[in-house]
Formats: sequence, C-alpha cells, structure tokens
Amino acid sequence: MLSRRHLRVKVLQALYAYFQSGNSRMDQGEKQLLLSINKLYELFIYQLSFLVEVGRFAEFRIEENKTKHLPTEEDINPNMRFVQNKVLTEIANNKDFQKKEALYKINWSEDREMIRKFYVLMRESETYEKYMTKSSASFDDDKRMIIFLVEEMFASFDLLQSFYEEKSIFFVDDYHLVSYLIMKFIKFMDKRFDATTALPDLLKTEQDDENEDLDFVKILFQETILRSEEWGKIIAASTSNWELERIAVMDVLILKMALTELTVFRSIPVKVTMNEYIDISKYFSTARSKVFVNGILDKLIADMKKEGKIQKTGRGLLDN
Repeated sequence: MLSRRHLRVKVLQALYAYFQSGNSRMDQGEKQLLLSINKLYELFIYQLSFLVEVGRFAEFRIEENKTKHLPTEEDINPNMRFVQNKVLTEIANNKDFQKKEALYKINWSEDREMIRKFYVLMRESETYEKYMTKSSASFDDDKRMIIFLVEEMFASFDLLQSFYEEKSIFFVDDYHLVSYLIMKFIKFMDKRFDATTALPDLLKTEQDDENEDLDFVKILFQETILRSEEWGKIIAASTSNWELERIAVMDVLILKMALTELTVFRSIPVKVTMNEYIDISKYFSTARSKVFVNGILDKLIADMKKEGKIQKTGRGLLDN
C-alpha cells in the first residue's frame, strides 16, 4: 500500500529525529523507524474498525427505534441501505480484518458517545441523504459513500483525531496518510472481496532486494547515517555561497538521502530520485527549498556522473 514516496518520507522523519536527538545508536533509530511504519498499519486497522463500528451503531439505532412505545412507519420499516453497505459488511466479516482487530485489541465500547456524534453528523450530510434516497444503490455507490466519510468527515472530526492523540504520537503524524490509504484500498476493492480475502500488505515484498520495501527503508536509513559526514563535505563544497550550518536542516537531510539513493540503489533511475526529493522538499522544508535542492542536486549529479560515482544497471537508467 505504501508508495516509495511515503517510505522516503518515513525515513526522512526518522533521520531527523535521530540526528536531532544526538543519538549514536543507529539500531535504536532504525527500531523507531520500523515502529512508526508498524504503527501506521495499526492505525489503518483502527480506522477500518471505526467505520465498521459506525455501521453497527446505525443498526443498533434501527433496532432501538423499533421498540419505541409509538413507532413511526419509518421506525417499523427502516431504510437499511447504510447498514447493509457492502463495503462495511464485507470488511466486518473478513477473517483477516477480524484477526488484526483482535491483535490490536480494538474495542469501542467506551467510546460510544464519539461514535454517536459521528453518526449524527453523517446523517446530517447532504451526501448521506442523497445516498439513502436513491432508488437503488450499486457497489460503486456504497464505495463512494464510505470514501466520503474518510475523505471529508475524518478530516474535520476533531474528536476522532483527539482520540488518536491519546493513543499514540505515531497516530497523530499518520492520521491523514492513513485516510489516503483507506480511500485507495476502498477505491480498488472489488466484488470478489469476501471473508477469506487477505487485506493488502503495507510493504511490497519481491525477490529482488532493491524492490523489497523493508530492505529499501533499512538500507536508505543506515547508509545515509553511515555516509552522513562524507555527504556533508560534498554538499558543503557545492554550496560555496552558503555556510552548511545556515542551510535548513531538512534540506541537508534531503540532499544526503538523495545522494545515498543515487549511489546505492542501482535500479532506481536518476530522474526518479531527483524528482522525488525535490517534491519532498516542497512539503517538509522551507519555501525556497525546492529551488535550492533542485539546483544543488543538478550540480552534484553532473559531477558524480563525470567521476563515475553513479552506477546504474539497466538500459538508459543513468540518463533517466
């Protein structure tokens, strides 16, 4: 599920924490990096579980309304469309989901009020009203309804974000990323998904080590630390108009990671590496970082190509 962009960002965050803490134990830094990735998956399961619980609460309300002293026609013959939403019911019945929900000991029994408030806000939305009043609803309609909850309501529901703040600092950092992953998961979910379907893995695994996500993360983290001093000197020599100490810390880390990737991962095209770190600099450093990182990387890549320090395997990779 995680793209290489997400993995690079995770490594960047871990490197920043490692160097800022003054920690000299690389193994501890790596342990924190892997923990942050594992916590991201835990939050993914938590958010799926929250959606399922909202569906269960809706069903509970329907059953509760039937027991009124003077039930209305709507209470007696309720609209079951949301309760029977195929996305929610298939996830709820999925054995892999149930296993992971139990593994993380997820239980919403003490958070019924938060579930209720989310349910009320959902019912007040125009999207929910349109969904419930359509003459019929397809599987795609079911998916669009759940994607709306994740994309729009998760982003603005402060109670849920506060709930996760108390659970784990990692949950706070990854809240919006997990929303993106859930939307991606639901978007590509098809009608064959059932109780026996395995949930998607967070990391890609392939026989080729350079295409195996866990190895990519570990090697990028380790090699950037091991070669940090070497890269620092090269960056300093290429920024003669700047004192290295005055360059944004994130810019320096981004450049060091890019140099590691350029020289260690032979199957990743040069242009891919360059574009990835330029884009990352836009979101994780200063307003001027994109131009700065672009200029320095362009110069360093040209110099390192001449010196034979960038060796790529595969036709055209050096120039691509």
